[in-house]
Amino acid sequence: MAVDHPLTPEKSLIVLAGATGDLGGRIARHLLQHGARVRALVRTGGTGDKTAALRAKGATLVEVDYRNHAELVKACSGATCVVSALSGLEEVILDAQTALLQAAVEAGVPRFVPSDFAIDFTKLPPGTNRNLDLRQEFKERLDKAPIKATSILNGMFSDLLTGQAPVVLFPLKRVVYWENADQPLDFTTTEDTAAFTAAAALDDTAPRYLRVAGDVLSARGLQDAASQATGHPFKLLKAGKLRRLDRIIRFTKAVFPQKEEVFPAWQGMQYMRNMFSGLPKLAPLDNDRYPGIQWTSVEEVLAEHVQQSSK
Repeated sequence: MAVDHPLTPEKSLIVLAGATGDLGGRIARHLLQHGARVRALVRTGGTGDKTAALRAKGATLVEVDYRNHAELVKACSGATCVVSALSGLEEVILDAQTALLQAAVEAGVPRFVPSDFAIDFTKLPPGTNRNLDLRQEFKERLDKAPIKATSILNGMFSDLLTGQAPVVLFPLKRVVYWENADQPLDFTTTEDTAAFTAAAALDDTAPRYLRVAGDVLSARGLQDAASQATGHPFKLLKAGKLRRLDRIIRFTKAVFPQKEEVFPAWQGMQYMRNMFSGLPKLAPLDNDRYPGIQWTSVEEVLAEHVQQSSK
């Protein structure tokens, strides 16, 4: 169902945490393009090109210490919505984000958008994905708080298919999959996720969950998309069944624990394992809620990558 913005954007003050990150910076830009006021929270002492770019775009920057409750409450004061695009492990997703939530509640902010931006982790059993377990734990805290919340679930960032996620292997012209080549998978670009999040932040009728996918493709669909984008035929490469992937994940965690890394290799494997299980498939999709957003297909993402690589 398409909706118009119930709030007049220029009367909306959005407090944005994590604005110096890739996703956060894009959310800030889209909010400002809508005419909203953006108060970007940056950690005390945070300087550099990213903060300068935010100021240049029109955002107001406020330095905060997430351990200073009074400071956070003041930073959230007057906001119509607090949006978190924070990224990290327990000290960020649980500690800092909980401090932000408590400050938003005390400041009387009516709405909170947490840093979820993932597959539907609410459908996953605990222990199958460390990073999503943290989001599930924060969800339980958020649902008990006296504030209206909206989580944006977008599947996997399609941008990762251009190299970081070992799925589309360009040199080998192969698409890797686990268990089932016909399992539908959800993909959304970081840019489209940011555009949708900005629209949701200005929508005071937004429900608890909004699910979007710029493209839904199985491994066979990815094979077709890669073939079209490159002009070369790609083949499927079955890596094995999910139980084999489980063994690889356990081995990798044991040999290369990297517990302080946000995205170690085994974390990416856990995400792939979740997606190919089909459990966190997004449904129903809310892509049509904000008609101004033009969704980017996986083929377009891969084609742009090929074009940039050829320069």
